[in-house]
Amino acid sequence: MSLFRLLVLTCLLPLATTPAMAASDNDEEESPAEEARITDYIELEPDFVTNVGAPDQQMKYLKAAVTLRASQTTTRAAVESHMPRLRHELVMLFGEQTDLDLLTSNEGKQALKEAAIQRINAVLEQQQTGEQIDDVVFTTFVVQR
Repeated sequence: MSLFRLLVLTCLLPLATTPAMAASDNDEEESPAEEARITDYIELEPDFVTNVGAPDQQMKYLKAAVTLRASQTTTRAAVESHMPRLRHELVMLFGEQTDLDLLTSNEGKQALKEAAIQRINAVLEQQQTGEQIDDVVFTTFVVQR
């Protein structure tokens, strides 16, 4: 009797694992679509250095190292193609900053980051690239008073 049970189990075991194997095959089919979404960090070099603050006051400077985060492999080419315009937009944005207390606070940096994302994506849209960046990362951010 025990030999009969062992024989039945041996025959049924491959049938029990087949659905699990089929599920893992489906996962493999979905992974190429997931691979299209990556994290690509695009450094904007050289660092940005610009004057900030009110024009009628003593000159103050901002130095910022900026890296863009994209989730498509094709975004880097669009960014590199329009780099002079993107750098121009960021220089203008940084130069518009007049409230140094706000600029040096976490809330001010976050607002500046959001404004930078909007400006960069606006340029990419205006140039009809079909691309956009997901984030702006400040790897250096120094305000000299």
